[in-house]
Amino acid sequence: MYLAKIGKLKIVWSRELPAAPSSVTVIKDSAHRYFLSFVVEIQPEILPKTDNSVGIDLGIKTFATFSDGTKIDAPKPLKKRIKKLRKLSKPLSHKTKGSKRYEKARVRVAKLHAKLKDTRTDFLHKLSTKIIRENQTIVLEV
Repeated sequence: MYLAKIGKLKIVWSRELPAAPSSVTVIKDSAHRYFLSFVVEIQPEILPKTDNSVGIDLGIKTFATFSDGTKIDAPKPLKKRIKKLRKLSKPLSHKTKGSKRYEKARVRVAKLHAKLKDTRTDFLHKLSTKIIRENQTIVLEV
């Protein structure tokens, strides 16, 4: 994809477009990554009805415990990335704001934050989609 003032961008498709796009929005995050958001018109998919219901307790040691006794742990890669975040944050604090080296270090930290965010959102999207597809009624303990 070629964008004016930016140049050529390599696209990594998350999925095929179901229809022709009516508009495109370009987003650049703090880690210097570009995202293209396409607006397409689709017919929503209606899920089949089930009689299943589940209660979910969100916890500290385990991410979620279901009423049937199933326990879901948080994703493991987060621990390794959080340690790396500590290592990258320290040199950033010693740099002078506004310098080129500060900007390089800031981008490194921003890229790691983006990876952490992507890991967390991927885990949450997959888990919530699984819960919604399998159950008709969902009850959360607050």
